[in-house]
Amino acid sequence: MHDFPPMARFGGLIATDLRDVTSDPAALDSTGWWAVIADFEGAVVCARFADVRPATAADAPAPGGWSGPSPADWRSSLDRGAYTEGVRRIRDYIAAGEVYQVNLCRVLTAPLPDPARADVDALSAVLALGNPAPYAGTVRLPAHGVEVATASPELYLRRAGRSVESGPIKGTGRTADDLSEKDRAENVMIVDLVRNDLGRVCASGTVTVPALCAVEPHPGLVHLVSTVRGELAEAHEKTAWADLLGATFPPGSVTGAPKSSALRIIDELETVPRGPYCGGIGWVDADRRTGELAVGIRTFWIDRAAPAGPVLRFGAGAGIIWDSDPDREWAETELKASRLLAVASGLHAASGGERR
Repeated sequence: MHDFPPMARFGGLIATDLRDVTSDPAALDSTGWWAVIADFEGAVVCARFADVRPATAADAPAPGGWSGPSPADWRSSLDRGAYTEGVRRIRDYIAAGEVYQVNLCRVLTAPLPDPARADVDALSAVLALGNPAPYAGTVRLPAHGVEVATASPELYLRRAGRSVESGPIKGTGRTADDLSEKDRAENVMIVDLVRNDLGRVCASGTVTVPALCAVEPHPGLVHLVSTVRGELAEAHEKTAWADLLGATFPPGSVTGAPKSSALRIIDELETVPRGPYCGGIGWVDADRRTGELAVGIRTFWIDRAAPAGPVLRFGAGAGIIWDSDPDREWAETELKASRLLAVASGLHAASGGERR
C-alpha cells in the first residue's frame, strides 16, 4: 500500500517531499505549496510539499504502472431503474416548490485486477492521452487514503490575491446542437447560486458574470460554461481559503438550488458517499496567495480499504429540473462516464479512437 510515494501533479508542476498533512483549511493561508482534496461530504486533506517544480519527461510514471479494471466489472450505486425513479422523485419535489434543481449522481466501482500495478499517477498519464482536461491532476497520499486522478473540465475556485473566479458547468451534449433551453435554464440557475455564494465573501458590488452559457468543447462532448468573478472583501483576505470553502462548498453545479434543499434530497436519494467526486481538487500556493481548485468531476479514486479488496471508483451525474426526462438524464450520465471508463480500462487510443 505504501509502495507509491506521496506526490501531486497539477498544471505542469510536480510536487514531492511531503512535509505536512492537515485537515484544517486555515493552513492554506499560512505558507508553502499545498495539494488539496475536499470530499463532497466535507472532509478536507491539505498536503504541503517542499519540492515543487516543472515536471520533465523524467518525472513521467513508469510504463506499465496502470492496469485498469475490465469494462464488464463496473457496478453502479444506482442502476437505471433506481436512477430514473430518483429523477421522478426530484420532479415531484420541484412540483411541490421545495427545490428548483438537484444534481443526482451515482458512483461506479470496479475491482482492481492488479493492485500493485495501480499507480494513480500512471492513470493520470493515461487520462492525459485519452481525455485531456484543463484541470487534470493527481494527488497520491496512500498513507492518508488519498489516491485521486482527475480529468476535470470545471473550475471550482481560482484565486489570485483578492481576485476570485468560478466557472460553473451546467448543460451537456454530444454536440452544440444537442444543447437545449433546458440546459441554458440549468446553467443560469446555478450561476445565480454561485454569485450568491461568492457574494458572502466578496466586496459588495464586485461579483460579475463576464461569460454566460459559453459553449466549450471537451473530448466526446460539449458543455455550457459560465464565469463568475469577484474581489474578496478585506475582512476575508487573511482567512481567504477557509472562508471561500465555507461560503461556497460543496460547489453549486454539483448540488442544486437552493443548495440546502438539494443537499437534503441528495442525501435521501443517493445510496453511497460521493467522496472526492463532486468535491474540490487542486493546489494552493499560500506564499503567493494563488490557487486553483477544480470541481471533482471526471474523477477516479482508489479505495484500497474496500471490504472485498482494492477498487477503483468513478462518479457520474446530471442536473435535474422540472423539464428533465428520466431516460435522457440516465443517458447523460452514461455519456459522461463511457469515454472515461474506456480510457481507464485501456480501450481508448490517444487519438480518441477505440482499440479493438
